[in-house]
Amino acid sequence: VVYGAEFLNAREVLKNLKEGDGISAKVVETENEDGYVELSLAGAEKQRSWQKIKELHEKGEELAVKIIGANSGGLMAEVGGLKAFLPVSQLSNEHYPRVNDGDKSKILAELKKFVGQTIKVKILDVNPRADKLILSEKEISNQGVREKLEKYKAGDIIDGIISGVADFGAFLKFADNPEIEGLIHISELDYKLIDNPKEIVKVNDQVKAKILDIKEGRVTLSLKALKADPWEKVAERYAEHTDVQGKVSRFNPFGAFIALDNEIQGLIHVSEFGSVEEMKKKLTEGESYSFYIESIKPLEKRIILKLKK
Repeated sequence: VVYGAEFLNAREVLKNLKEGDGISAKVVETENEDGYVELSLAGAEKQRSWQKIKELHEKGEELAVKIIGANSGGLMAEVGGLKAFLPVSQLSNEHYPRVNDGDKSKILAELKKFVGQTIKVKILDVNPRADKLILSEKEISNQGVREKLEKYKAGDIIDGIISGVADFGAFLKFADNPEIEGLIHISELDYKLIDNPKEIVKVNDQVKAKILDIKEGRVTLSLKALKADPWEKVAERYAEHTDVQGKVSRFNPFGAFIALDNEIQGLIHVSEFGSVEEMKKKLTEGESYSFYIESIKPLEKRIILKLKK
């Protein structure tokens, strides 16, 4: 017998059944107070669905899923009646939401545009016990990319076009293979410290970049590697125990960065003032002051400064 909550849970299954049909069921109780075996049709259906999902996962097959919802972490879909999740990190480069300031509300607005659309995915992770089904669009796009990447290696210099700029770096599409897109981390854009990648590049800029690493279909690039390192000749510009003018570029918990020119920045430590609050009383961001160069460490790319009394 199927009744009570199990009868309600099986509404969709029962709709398509007629007397005489064969069907799989899950035993809930071997004998109830009336002597019947209690069954669950929905439970059996769910078990079969998980089994099918496992088989698709093992075969590495592609499937098309309809997006039914979104949150700031990714997209929701349904596979064989089971809820599935497609994380932002598993979206293809084409669909990845490029939000400059990483604002979660803006990311969500971009992701909501996919609701109602059908996306081709592969199953990334299956865990019936945790009721977890994770999908990946990137796995599909990466297959073709991996084949095309075979002609490249770390150290190669390529021509590319900036395809996106985010707060953590810039995306670059290969000029001769636009399907391939790599990431230039903010630290690899320039030798000087920057707050926003837009200080160095903007979308549609044509640039040359050096391949730092290729791993699992992901390409890491550098613009900085093709530029002359200003720290190699820093001794020609500045000398220890001399005075210098510098502009306060930004504060952080351990001190203030001082722009000595367009490429070289020095650091004055917070201990010179006693606290961050005291430091901000003595120094104003964007203002120029006289400093004393206490030490220069080219290998560490560091100039230690003191405020000139």
